[in-house]
Amino acid sequence: MATPESSITRSVDVSAWVPPLPEAPGFEHLVIETPSLRTHVAAIGEGEPVVLLHGFPEHWWQWHAVAPVIAAAGYRVLCPDLRGAGWTEAKDPRIERETRLRDLLALFDALDIDRAHLVSHDMGVITAMQLCYDHPERVRAAVQLSVWPAFFTFSPKLLPAFQHLPPFIWHRPGASLRGTFSERYAARPMSEATVRAYLAQFHRPDIDAAVRPLVRRMVLPEAMRMMRGLHRRRRLTVPTLIMFGRRDFPTTEELMARICRQPERYADRIEFAYVDDAAHFITDDAPQAVADLALDWFERAP
Repeated sequence: MATPESSITRSVDVSAWVPPLPEAPGFEHLVIETPSLRTHVAAIGEGEPVVLLHGFPEHWWQWHAVAPVIAAAGYRVLCPDLRGAGWTEAKDPRIERETRLRDLLALFDALDIDRAHLVSHDMGVITAMQLCYDHPERVRAAVQLSVWPAFFTFSPKLLPAFQHLPPFIWHRPGASLRGTFSERYAARPMSEATVRAYLAQFHRPDIDAAVRPLVRRMVLPEAMRMMRGLHRRRRLTVPTLIMFGRRDFPTTEELMARICRQPERYADRIEFAYVDDAAHFITDDAPQAVADLALDWFERAP
């Protein structure tokens, strides 16, 4: 049930959105009005809630092949466009370190979600981590894709993982983000239709303008907190599965063992999984494996 400060509307005509929503059979599209945000949520299935938080430069459609598999197992799967992405509209363009966290909590309240399973990828992991550490009572189990645990220890061998950041930090309006979907980050070449589906949102000036603040004011400050070891002085109580593609350079099982020694010191329950023939964009490379591993974790972890 929506709170007094929020409202929920449904839209079935995907062509009415600007730009038109990518095709994804079986989804319904919701607009959640909260005091500072008009959030687009793609939803599918019925049952216990599962919330999927997309990465960058992606949006809800990242989950179009993952969500139906999870929904078929008896879950209500919700894929919001986070602030600064997709078809969500913000009344206030400012973005700080915890802005998306506050948005997510407001979304949970508007949708009457007490607790949910949580799956996140890339930039979406930052908001998922904040929720798991600061509001663990709202999360049943978490699945984290393509990002190291917050308690990792920095190693110079991780530096190649940051080489994509400078173009985002200094992003100029209108500059193409197409290179993000190169073979460096995907085990299989993405089709032109897929790339266009992800980049269509950046024709909106407000979405294009959000790139720099998202990286400068959210990603970098949170990354610095992790590198300073702040999360090694906290405890992760939410059962968490960390998942990587085996071709997600420079992340390897050997390196993960070095930067995440004795994970039981920092987390109540945490496991690591690796998917063959997948790189950073693991949901595009191996959607079935992501869904299967997530479902298995939902069953085993709580």
